[in-house]
Amino acid sequence: MKAIESGFEKLIFSSRWLQAPLYGGLVVAGCLYAYKSMIELGHLAMGIHLLTEEKVMLSVLGLVDVTMVANLLIMVIIGGYSTFVSKLDLRDSEDRPDWLRSVDAGSLKVKLAGSLAGVSGIHLLKSFVDIKEQKPEHIQWQIIIHLVFLASTLLLAVTEWVLHKTHRHDGAADS
Repeated sequence: MKAIESGFEKLIFSSRWLQAPLYGGLVVAGCLYAYKSMIELGHLAMGIHLLTEEKVMLSVLGLVDVTMVANLLIMVIIGGYSTFVSKLDLRDSEDRPDWLRSVDAGSLKVKLAGSLAGVSGIHLLKSFVDIKEQKPEHIQWQIIIHLVFLASTLLLAVTEWVLHKTHRHDGAADS
């Protein structure tokens, strides 16, 4: 019976590899997103002489938005893979991101929530720059959504801080 239990536990643990193709798909999606971003940059460059300063600012904010979404995607790919599938062997890599040294599921959630709040803030800023073209209800909903993202990020960060503080305190008491 112990051998069956052990085999089943190995199967359960190995099932984490079912997520690997999902992370590979996100890498492909990141490539497609980068391609689309370069197309938009080309359009901006080709039409720069016809655009007002406001339209250029909106285009640049769009590129900032794309970059922040790409950063979010990278955090999900690298952080999620290394947290849930397999550790990345990057000890010798001088390019290893600092945030990866202390990534766990909780800190990854806080980083992702913060990134979502940043993306939401960029969308809100774009609406403010282009306020003449916006419906007041649309901006109101964007503000509400942004505030929800900010509150969620804050609550996640406080929760993680309390959990880590409690964990460190319990670990010190056990020593």
